Amino acid sequence: MLIKTQAIVLRNMKLGDSSMIVDLLTESEGRLSFVIRIPKTSKAKIRKQFFQPLTVLDIEFDYRPRASLQHISEARIALPFVSIPFSPEKLAISLFIAEFLLYATRGEQGNSRLFSYLVGGIAWLDAATGSFANFHLVFMMRLTLFLGFYPNLDDYRNGMFFDLRNACFTSFMPAHSDVLQPVEAARVITLMRMGFESIHLFRMNRTDRNRIAEIILHYYRLHVPQMPELKSFEVLKEMGVPLAPGGGMA
Repeated sequence: MLIKTQAIVLRNMKLGDSSMIVDLLTESEGRLSFVIRIPKTSKAKIRKQFFQPLTVLDIEFDYRPRASLQHISEARIALPFVSIPFSPEKLAISLFIAEFLLYATRGEQGNSRLFSYLVGGIAWLDAATGSFANFHLVFMMRLTLFLGFYPNLDDYRNGMFFDLRNACFTSFMPAHSDVLQPVEAARVITLMRMGFESIHLFRMNRTDRNRIAEIILHYYRLHVPQMPELKSFEVLKEMGVPLAPGGGMA
């Protein structure tokens, strides 16, 4: 069955001298893996450069539900990047987000709402000219809305704890250790209520930002089976140089 859809590149792995395996999140079919043959001619329709992490593509392929690897017949870049490849800070965030999504969306079926959210976030990061240092925090927290463990914010009252295991706010300290104290719970709920356009209003230093990121990743590991430690997070934690007055990383 011939399918035309958009897809987000999550990972590529070299396979021999002229092929690679790529993991994509497609809008119509969800997560799929493809084997890509890379022609050596520069005039080829499919190029190696198309499959960099977090690239958004228009693809065509003959879908075979029982096959572990699909084959792309055509691919085009749907969202040309204007800044991500040229900004060390944005590139570090994009590589982290790609690795994060590789595990967070494992097993996902076609979901247009989820896909639209992801593409919108990627486009926002690429276009951002002001502060984007907290982008990955807001991106991860709002993603839980599509994955099924977004907490009920209406239950929150000042001074509450956040029970990470049960994804809920509570007035009482749970018996287990997977819980945020009221101060950190208040920070998390602020992130949950933010959109990308209001990221610049939430100021924090690198230490606090990394701490919140660690909390969010721990939250995911409690709710997403086999969510590992992310290698790219170690690189992201070290990024902290402002790109422009009042913007970029801090």
